[in-house]
Amino acid sequence: MRVKTGKEFTENIIMGIFFAGVIPIAASYFAATAIPKIIKLIIKSRKKRQSFCNTFYKLKKRGLIKISNRNGQIYISLTTEGKKKAGKYQINDLRIKKPAKWDKKWRILIFDIENKQKIKREALRGKIKELGLFQLQKSVWIYPHDFSKEIKLLRDFFGLTKNEMQTIIAEKIEDDKRAKMFFKLN
Repeated sequence: MRVKTGKEFTENIIMGIFFAGVIPIAASYFAATAIPKIIKLIIKSRKKRQSFCNTFYKLKKRGLIKISNRNGQIYISLTTEGKKKAGKYQINDLRIKKPAKWDKKWRILIFDIENKQKIKREALRGKIKELGLFQLQKSVWIYPHDFSKEIKLLRDFFGLTKNEMQTIIAEKIEDDKRAKMFFKLN
C-alpha cells in the first residue's frame, strides 16, 4: 500500500468536504444514478475515484460529516468537528481585516520554534509575511490591527502551543517610524 503525500491527502479531504458541504442530494433514482456519473466525470482515473470514495466514507466514520433526511431530501453537511477540521485547510485564503481607523495599538507576534522543527518555522514565517506583518526582529512581527482570530487559526494549523507562539498588545514601540511607513500610518 502506497502512503499518500500530504498534498494528496489534503486534496482528498478538500474534495470530500466540498461534496459533503455543498451538494444536497435529492433522494430519488436520478440522484442515485446521476451523482456517481458526475463524480466519474470529475475524477477520471479509477485510483482517484476509489481514493475519493474512501475519503468520503472516512469523513463520515470519523464524525466529520452527517447525513440527514428532511422532507424526503437527503442533505450532507459538516459536523461541528468537521467545520473545525475544514477551517484548518482555509489558511491559504487567510486575510487580516483592516478597520478604517487605527486604534494606535500594535499587535506583536513572537514565536520560538525549536530548530528540529525548522520546516514548520519557515512555513509559519512565510505565512506571516504573506499576511503582511512587519518583521521587527527575526521572530518578532508587528501589525497595527487585531489579528487574534487569524493567529489562533495559524497556531492550531501548525500545532503550536502558547509557549511557542504568543501575542502582545502594546501602545508604543520604540522607534516605530519604519513600521508606520510600512503600514502607511500617521
